Amino acid sequence: MLSIKHLYHKYTREFYALYDINLEIADGERVAFVGADNSGKTSLLRLIAKLEKISKGEIYLKDRPLNKVNFRSDISAGYVPASPVFMENKTVYENFKYVLAERKVPQMDIESKINAAVIDFSLEKIKDEKICNLSNEEKYILSLIRLSFRHLDFLMIDNIFENLTEFYIEVIEEILEKIVSPTTTLIVATTDEKIADRFCKRKIYFKNGSLVSAQDYLAEQN
Repeated sequence: MLSIKHLYHKYTREFYALYDINLEIADGERVAFVGADNSGKTSLLRLIAKLEKISKGEIYLKDRPLNKVNFRSDISAGYVPASPVFMENKTVYENFKYVLAERKVPQMDIESKINAAVIDFSLEKIKDEKICNLSNEEKYILSLIRLSFRHLDFLMIDNIFENLTEFYIEVIEEILEKIVSPTTTLIVATTDEKIADRFCKRKIYFKNGSLVSAQDYLAEQN
């Protein structure tokens, strides 16, 4: 379970990016964070992913304080940001190999795992292509495929759907069916209600760094 209690976060002395956030998300639940740009969705995901330091409040994962959780040994978490992170001048194959080596996968298993991913996800045409030559859409796809090398307890996807065509949304949907198990907790941050409904069972609404009711959020949109 993810549990957040009285969470505040500031980037400057005057401005709260998040203000008194309280929520709980069960293991295996699929939840959408819905709100306009700069409403606090990304800030919260970055805090959960341990990419930012909490200003005030508490985050617990599986009843453990977040600062006590090791994402390598305790909980397997994946985070797909809106701006994908790769070694841009390396090939798809080299990026996959680096990730597996970093996770101490035996050398003899690295080749077989990459070859299996290439076949499973039809990457034959781009496996030897440098990342810098690929589109953003392809990078999103590779960000998710890169996570397929391990079982995921927790997956966070941050605002990647907004400018995608239906074709790429369907490709990502197919990948998620393969890498998200019934026990994987999925959080999707989006500005789009249709995306929220498509990928998740529950919606949590954000406005100006705070959580708001569905009624209040939707009233402002109309």
